[in-house]
Amino acid sequence: MKKEKAFAQYREMIEAADFESGIPEEFKSIPKDTVEQLKKLNMTISAAESLTAGLFQSSIADIPGASQVMEGGFVTYSDEAKANLLHISSDIIKKYTVVSPTVAQVMSESTAKINSADIGVGLTGVAGPDPLEGSPVGTVFIGVYDRKIDSCIVREFHFEGSRRAVRLKSVIIAFVLVQKLIQE
Repeated sequence: MKKEKAFAQYREMIEAADFESGIPEEFKSIPKDTVEQLKKLNMTISAAESLTAGLFQSSIADIPGASQVMEGGFVTYSDEAKANLLHISSDIIKKYTVVSPTVAQVMSESTAKINSADIGVGLTGVAGPDPLEGSPVGTVFIGVYDRKIDSCIVREFHFEGSRRAVRLKSVIIAFVLVQKLIQE
């Protein structure tokens, strides 16, 4: 319960913050803190990114020692890339759309399994400027999967701001979700 309350506070802070000119100072340590926690736990991570197009993985690679935790990952911007690289059934995509909790979950599970990583992260959503498949701009689903215990958490977000702000908020909240999962 305490961790869920802490996550809710982070979520509110991130949603309200101005990310238009980049990641605000108060959130810049989150990726590094996450990588350090993964190192301490001797855990590895992989990601499958759609709307963030590699920003999450790039944030990991910016941290010295990232090679100790990063197994690799995917940028699966199109439906075809999700199907070909992550082996997501076109039936799942047709039934749920790519902007859905189901696809975020499958993305996180697939990237962890394909890359033999302990943690898999899946980010999918609509950065804008136009809605996609009936989902408004700012709709984001993030899945974080722990392969060792075969458990996934998926959260839905509705971020405001520019395309860049939506993408950056998605990256930071994904790191917070990873921390939440590995601390449980």
